[in-house]
Amino acid sequence: MANVLFHLGRRAALAVKTNSRRMVRGLGRIGRGLGGVLRYDGFRRVATVTVGSALIGAFAFPAFAMGPETVDNTREGLTIVAADGTTVVSKDVFKALSAAQAARAGLTINYPSYSGPSVEDYLKNPAYPDYDLAAVFAVAKKYVGIPYRFGGSSPAGFDCSGYVQFVYAQFGISLPHSVSGQAARGKPIRLKDAKPGDLVIMSGHNGFYAGNGMILDSPRTGGSISIRPIWTDSYYIVRLGI
Repeated sequence: MANVLFHLGRRAALAVKTNSRRMVRGLGRIGRGLGGVLRYDGFRRVATVTVGSALIGAFAFPAFAMGPETVDNTREGLTIVAADGTTVVSKDVFKALSAAQAARAGLTINYPSYSGPSVEDYLKNPAYPDYDLAAVFAVAKKYVGIPYRFGGSSPAGFDCSGYVQFVYAQFGISLPHSVSGQAARGKPIRLKDAKPGDLVIMSGHNGFYAGNGMILDSPRTGGSISIRPIWTDSYYIVRLGI
């Protein structure tokens, strides 16, 4: 009986040893393939170790453990991406995170309280009955610093189209809470004719044109309303109220 157990244990140990060698050889081949494009042997060894470590690390850690997450504004909150833009998780995973996990990932946001007029209230009784682009832009600038809030349309937190909707409601102009809907309500104009207060329209995102190639917008979770350079050429300008 002892003999049988000895031989079984020996076979198991040999199997583990063989599989381990195969795994190491496999990682070595990948590393050598990458190292082949490099000139020096020392670099090849570094490449082999780096690739092997990366492959092991990729299977060892969950995506959201790799860095703090923020909503990707280019897709209007449909994905969550790391602050460095490398890690992506679904919005459902983001919503399922516990409060403790969210806090560890740096996702805790203190939203301001707000009990003033809503979009509907302003549409019934506009604060600024006389529509003027300069006045629109002046009102929009009052909310600089308000944090992004997915689905938000009040000073307790805005998403991009909720921000535009709230500001224009104060002038009695009713807009849907969506980028495409707001774009459809405006008239496209040439960039050289754009004025602060016009809307900058992108794929899944919008904001107020701030002049000189700048945009005033509510960007993403973790961000807040600010004026910043327009980062893409894929946009157009629309004007409301004409």
